[in-house]
Order: sequence, then C-alpha cells, then structure tokens
Amino acid sequence: MGFSAIRRADRRAAGRGIARDHPRYKWVVLTNTTVGMSMATINGSIVLISLPAIFRGINLNPLDPANVSYLLWMLTGFLLVSGMLVVTFGRLGDIMGRVRIYNLGFLVFAFASVALSLVPWQGGAGALWLIGWRAVEAVGAAMLLANATAILTDSFPVRQRGMALGVNQIAVISGSFLGLIIGGVVSQWHWRAVFWVTVPVGVLGAIWAYTSLHEIGERHKGRIDIPGNISFALGLGLILAGVTYGVQPYGGNPMGWTNPWVLSALIGGLALLAAFVAIESRVLDPMFDLTLFRIRAFTFGNLAGLMAAVSRGGMQLVLIIWLQGIWLPAHGYSFDSAPLWASVFLLPLTVGFLVAGPVSGWLSDRFGGRPFAVAGAVISVLAFIGLTLVPVDFPYPEFALLIFFNGVGAGMFSSPNATVIMNSVPAARRGVASGMRMTNYTAGSALSIGVFFSLLVIGLAGRLPASLSAGLSGQGVPSTLANQLGSAPPVGTLFSAFLGINPLGTLLEPSGVLHQLPSVNVDALLGIDLFPSLLSRPFQDGLTLVFIIGACMMTIAATASWLTGHRSSTSSATSGERLGEEPRDYHLIEGDPTADGPATTASDAGPPSGDPAANRQQGL
Repeated sequence: MGFSAIRRADRRAAGRGIARDHPRYKWVVLTNTTVGMSMATINGSIVLISLPAIFRGINLNPLDPANVSYLLWMLTGFLLVSGMLVVTFGRLGDIMGRVRIYNLGFLVFAFASVALSLVPWQGGAGALWLIGWRAVEAVGAAMLLANATAILTDSFPVRQRGMALGVNQIAVISGSFLGLIIGGVVSQWHWRAVFWVTVPVGVLGAIWAYTSLHEIGERHKGRIDIPGNISFALGLGLILAGVTYGVQPYGGNPMGWTNPWVLSALIGGLALLAAFVAIESRVLDPMFDLTLFRIRAFTFGNLAGLMAAVSRGGMQLVLIIWLQGIWLPAHGYSFDSAPLWASVFLLPLTVGFLVAGPVSGWLSDRFGGRPFAVAGAVISVLAFIGLTLVPVDFPYPEFALLIFFNGVGAGMFSSPNATVIMNSVPAARRGVASGMRMTNYTAGSALSIGVFFSLLVIGLAGRLPASLSAGLSGQGVPSTLANQLGSAPPVGTLFSAFLGINPLGTLLEPSGVLHQLPSVNVDALLGIDLFPSLLSRPFQDGLTLVFIIGACMMTIAATASWLTGHRSSTSSATSGERLGEEPRDYHLIEGDPTADGPATTASDAGPPSGDPAANRQQGL
C-alpha cells in the first residue's frame, strides 16, 4: 500500500478504530482474537487445578460418593456446552457476521464470570450454581472460539496466515497451560479469585472488539439448520454424559460402563450423531458442511487435531494427579499448597509450547505446515514413551526435560495444523470450518477426562486393593477393616489424589479405630507420607497405560498430518494470494488419491448455479 493510500486509511480510521484496509488493521485483529481465545481456554484449565480450593470454599466433601458427579460436571460441563455450540455459532457467524457473534461472546463470558464469582450458597446448591453458570460461560466461549479463527483468516493474506494462525493457536492451547499456573497462584489467595481473573479481560475485550473490529468476511446467506443443531447437541451431549458417569462406580464394579443408563446414553448418542450425518447430507443449509470432508487437508487435519486434543487433555489431567496427589506430598509439600506447586513444576511444559509454537507458525509460512505438524507429533510420541520409563518418584530434572519436549511437540504441531485446515476451505465456509475445528478441540478435551480417568482406574484396580490393605494393616488397623477399605472402588482414591487430599482419616473416622491406635500410627495415617506411598506402585501401572495410549494417539496424529498432502501444506508459503483471494489448495480426496496430482479448486467449479445443493457439492 502506497503512502497516499495509508493517509486515506488513517482519515477513515477516525470513525471507528483503524479502517479495515489500513495495513495495521490485521494486527489489531490478531491481538484482540488472541486475547479472546486465551481467555476462553484459560478458563477451562484454571478450574481444573483449582478444584481443591473450590471444594473447600463451598464446603463440599469430595470423598462423598454423591459429590463425585459434581466434580466431573465442573470439569466437563464447560467443555460439553462449548463443544455442542461452537459449530452453531460458526454457522451463525457465516450468516449474520462473524464480528457480531464474536463481540457478543465477550459480553456473555464476562457476565457469566461475574455470576460465578458471586456464588451465594454452600454444598450441593453452590456446586449446581457453579456448574450452571459455567455452562453459560461456555456459550460465550463458543461464540469466541467459533469465529476468532475465521475473522483472523479473513484479515490476513495467505502468505502471512500461518504466522497469524500460529500465534492464535498458541493462544488457544497455551491458555490451557497458563490456566494451570494462574489457577495454582490465585486459588491460594481466594477461591473466588479463580473466577475474578476473567471479568476485567472480558469487559475490556468486549469494548475493544466493538470499537475496533469490522466485518470484512464473506457472508453466506441461509437458514439455521434446526434439526441438525438439535440432533448434534443431543448426540454429543449424551455421549459425553455417558462417559462422565461411566467412570463412576456402579454396583460391585469399579466403573459404570455396565450401567444400563450409561450404555443407553452412549448408544443413543451414537444413533443421534448418525441421524445428524443423514440430516446434514440432505438439508440445503447444513450446520456441518459435510462436503468439506472431501478436502483431504481438512479431513486429515481435523483427525490429527482430535487425536492431539484428547492426548493433550489427558496428559494435563494425569500430570496434575501425579504431582498433587503423590509426588509433592512425598517430597514434603502439604496437600493445601499442592495446586500452587504443581503449577510451578509444570512450567517446562508451558515454556516448551511457547518456544516452539511461534517459530513453527512462522516457518510454516515459508516451508509449508505438513513437515512441522508431523515432526511435532513425532516429538510428542517420543516424549510420551519417555514418560512411561520414569518412576512415580521421579528425579525432577528428568521429568522436566520430558514434559518440556512434550510442550515443544505440541507447539510444533498446533500452529501448522490450524494453518493447513483453514487454508484448505473456501472463504464463505471459514466460519463453519473454524467451528468444526474447534469442536474437535473442545469435544476431544472433554472426552479425554473420561478416557484417561478410566485408563487410570483400570491401572489402579489390579494392585491398589492389596497395597491399601497391607499399608493400613501395617499401621495397626484391624485386617477386616483394612481389607474392606482396600476393596473400595479406586475412583474415590483417584479423586482424592486429584484434589490433593489424604482420604485415610475420613475413611477410618466412622469406625472409631483412630481413637484406639497409638499416636505414632495415627500420625502416620493422617500425615502426608503414607497415602502417597501406598498409591505409588499401583499408580505406576495406570501411568504406563495412559502414556502408551497417548503415544498411540499422537502416532495417528502424525500419520494423518502426513496424509494432508504436500500441496495443501505448502500453498500458504507459495501462493501469491492477496487479501480476499482464495488459496488454490482445495485438494479433494475423491477422484485424486495422490498428493501430487492436479488439485481441484473452488474456481475450477465455475460460477454458482441456481441449485443450492449443487453449489454445496462444488464447495460454493
């Protein structure tokens, strides 16, 4: 842009922020969307690590079996609602304007954060208040997540899009890492501060977005797909609810996968999602544009992103349980201070991600996204394998190096993966494509909780009963009572470790045995050393299983990233696209199985016809 054009843009900027054709406007978009997406994802993990303080703050006993569901819904409710709605809001953004929906998301999020910080009740009523307003907060997060990437893609030329999407993707995933640190710090001050953190960011972000962002993306006229929205929301909701209750004990089983309600929820959810696919293939204005899956880069990129989201979410959960429940108490840290120190000892994971993410986004603009996505996934596989070899009572330098490289792998993978996906779709479909991609992220993160909790319980079930029974008997607890407590479902023990709580006193108090034992034994049972030592060896089996599954998932992610095709991964680096033009990288799966064959582009399809169904088949 010449000097005179810049001066004209400066004069137009006097009305409402910087004009959209001003060369600095794209950086305003990048900064604002980065803040919005960081706020949305920080909120998810900040609660994950702050649950011990929150449970104490509302006087909720985490060892009561009736309260297990509260804990799980506090974790999964936010992810469930945002996962159900993110595609819907992406579609609304395509129809009504992406900036309009994005701005509203800031306001909804800020309002819900205020309500969360003002919870008026204790116990179960307080937990329900938090779960309900977390769901409202998730509505705002879905509005932000669904449209931020599309707004960014609209604003940057393809030669810089990898860098921009890289920074934005770093904000999304680093938010989940930074939330662990922020939650660990503020929860030590006051549990309500966990929710205060996002209030000023939400309010100021909403004002900033309204006064600075412009609608420059293409709108796609159409109607809301009500049958598709309902079938998708109910199907995904039933599956995630089934997974949530599947990790809880049922009858004499340590988990509830044989519970008829759980089986009905899972089967019903799958049936509704199958109906959703049938609906989407027939309606004129689908919520999920299934024709996008004919694009190789979009299909395999999303598969890789889903595997990465599940493995990353599961890894965070496992590392928090490992540190808060076992390693930190075993090294003299009190259970109350465990969340803070867990966030400190997880810093190498965050640093690795923040180091690799921007660099990989910048390099993917020059050399293509595929090699960096593949390399990042492979590094994550190697880090997961390394973690299987670390003892439960690990030397910290070895542990820190492995989680640092896990962060590096996640950073190298995430930015190029987002670039490949968003570069592969037509401009008019960027909102729904962004929503579909973020559905992978949120649904994968929610599923990871159920999947990895189940894997840990399976690992614990073999050795934990014998370990607990022997440990309690060794402190003078009668063998009958020790065997009874040792054979209890391991889920309660796992939740205790997750929340940084020694459950032995609570379990033994009703029997009155604590009043009959010598003080040295009572001190051992109620101290911070015995419970972690009894949990360590059984926990090793669960850790090994979890990290092997994580390595397998990232192997699938690496393979899928390779299958996105050479052309789609390098188009952003080689195309001379100007703002508003389309990169010619719509490499279709159908009719061209090789990555080096001729690519079919949106422009090859010709002008839109009068038949909407035919236009969808052409990607128009």
